[in-house]
Amino acid sequence: MTLTTTAVLAPLLPFLGAVVGLLLGRRSPGFVRPLAVLPTLAAAVLTVAVAVGQGGGPATDVATRLTPTGSLPIDLALHIDGFAALIGVLVGVVATCVQIYSTAYLRDDPRYPSYAALVSLFTSAMLLVVYTGDLMVLLVGWEVMGICSYFLVGHYWETEAARAASLKAFLVTKLGDVPFLFGIFALAADAGTFRITGILGHVARDGLHHPTLIALLLLAGVAGKSAQFPLHTWLPDAMAGPTPVSALIHAATMVAAGVYVVARLLPVFAASAAALVVLAVMAAVTMVGSALAALAQDDIKRVLAYSTVGQLGYMTGALAVGDRGAAVFHLLSHGAFKALLFLGAGVIIHAAGTNSLAAMSRMGGLARRIPDAFWTVTVALLALAAIPPFAGFFSKEAVLGAAEHAATGHAAGIPGAAGWTVLLSGLLTALLTAAYATRLWLLTFCGTGPEAPDHGPQPRAMTAVLWVLFLPTVGFGLTATFLPAWFDGRSLTPTLTTSVLGTGVALVGGLITYAAWRHAHPSPGHRPSPSRSAAPPSPALATRTPLGAVAVAEDATPALAEELAIVTHPPAYGDAAGAPDPADPGRLLLGPLHRHAAAGFHLDAVYSALFVRPVRAAAELVRFLDRAVVDTYVSGAGTAPRWLGAAVRRAQTGNVQTYLGALLAGALVLGVAAVLVATGTGA
Repeated sequence: MTLTTTAVLAPLLPFLGAVVGLLLGRRSPGFVRPLAVLPTLAAAVLTVAVAVGQGGGPATDVATRLTPTGSLPIDLALHIDGFAALIGVLVGVVATCVQIYSTAYLRDDPRYPSYAALVSLFTSAMLLVVYTGDLMVLLVGWEVMGICSYFLVGHYWETEAARAASLKAFLVTKLGDVPFLFGIFALAADAGTFRITGILGHVARDGLHHPTLIALLLLAGVAGKSAQFPLHTWLPDAMAGPTPVSALIHAATMVAAGVYVVARLLPVFAASAAALVVLAVMAAVTMVGSALAALAQDDIKRVLAYSTVGQLGYMTGALAVGDRGAAVFHLLSHGAFKALLFLGAGVIIHAAGTNSLAAMSRMGGLARRIPDAFWTVTVALLALAAIPPFAGFFSKEAVLGAAEHAATGHAAGIPGAAGWTVLLSGLLTALLTAAYATRLWLLTFCGTGPEAPDHGPQPRAMTAVLWVLFLPTVGFGLTATFLPAWFDGRSLTPTLTTSVLGTGVALVGGLITYAAWRHAHPSPGHRPSPSRSAAPPSPALATRTPLGAVAVAEDATPALAEELAIVTHPPAYGDAAGAPDPADPGRLLLGPLHRHAAAGFHLDAVYSALFVRPVRAAAELVRFLDRAVVDTYVSGAGTAPRWLGAAVRRAQTGNVQTYLGALLAGALVLGVAAVLVATGTGA
């Protein structure tokens, strides 16, 4: 089988699985799970075959004319380079893990057939975006992902939170997609083609007439899809969907698409220094703001959602300093450990029966009950906090090294301001990331109080995939020295300066958070252990590492009724009674800023004041004018004939004497009128 055929089959198989699953879901429920897992698994195997066949060598370009459209034809084109091959593997592996996990997570859900089909379609659309070489075909996959996210986030449509979150995700991402569409048209009109290779060749050869305008238009779509400031507010709310959907969106699809598109079209952005500075500022605000917000959240799914926003900020920051290799490297490592965090969170919430960190901090023995989640999530949080030798350390240091390179003037064509902006904000975010990771680990696994209620054993399908994702979380970063051929030949080995600074600030963040937690818990307290026979983790480990946060899920319970109870009635901040937790290290560290950070710095309120309320007021005005003005004219046009008809109807009495009297009276009036007229004429 040729590389081209393999690359075509990879997105085609999940698409066919989705179609057949929708057709047979209700009539043949026994085929639903095989149709969900097997095509996705086959696609994952094919993506690995594509990566092996590509081998980090020259890009493979194949195209066939889709239809003659005049001066700008649309082609069915493949463009597979090292980036596309590796990201395809990420999408295939994570999607397969999500499908397997979902067979247990949603086994009692009557809507599982449609859910599984949408996940397969989502996977197919992302693989189309990754492998295509034509911007119009890429746009098709881009929009299909938006539609799938709407339905998947709103899977629990009977809850108000899910309905509102799905609508918000759809509208916010579409808000960015409109300028993105204009940017694609402007870019294609300038370059004379929709083919990505043709566009990049035109940029290198002749340049663009309006590079800043085109780059900013494209950037709006990227900000929406990849949840970058100021269009990031949909992503934390999207946690109302099932946890496996969160893992898929945050790790391998949707939010990764925007970063990948910028990486593909980086020369277009590099043609404008202003666009790079805007990208750097956007990344800096996104990184720092989301990390502060994550430090104040009580819902562990929202913590990890804000964490994803911040890590995407690292990726866009790497692109702002002109290093797409570092951006894609962090995209790959982040996809592994973030998928592990979200799926591990599903196991944790199933065991705890809640997604409130404050409630978990009052439960003892949680780590002992779920050793698989304890160990794998702990390592994933170390990777998130960029502690060596885990994957997150190597990829994050690659980003910081690229920023240092640009800040010191060693990156040709990259503004130094962009480099310093990304470097300083990246170091501050590393400190904050370690802080909220440590907070999550402490509140989740170091709780004191009664034993957590037993919600039954964890399904093997849910725990097994944690260990599958554990492997790249541990080992992917160690392959950095063997990957330059896949990343434009650039070395991904961390530099000494950024390694010392990045790891140092991460350790400081973890130690400060641990000190705040110990200040609120002066007694030794309970320490978790992954098994009854194993020794509990030593305090030295907690002080030495910023162990981090459990990814979230609103409910991993197999019983749908229990799932919906957690989604519909999540515990309020603090404990089950809604009281704030004064021992929360995030509250102690942020102080007066905590209230604002917990509300996402009130950005939703700002949008509501600037956009939602004026639009609603305009809608009310239109409604009033329609009812009070337009309806008045319409009803008035019918009122006059109705009154006339009523008057005529009153005259029709059926009495002959009345008719004769009226006739004589009329004749008399006419006679008098005739006499008066004749007299007046004669005079």
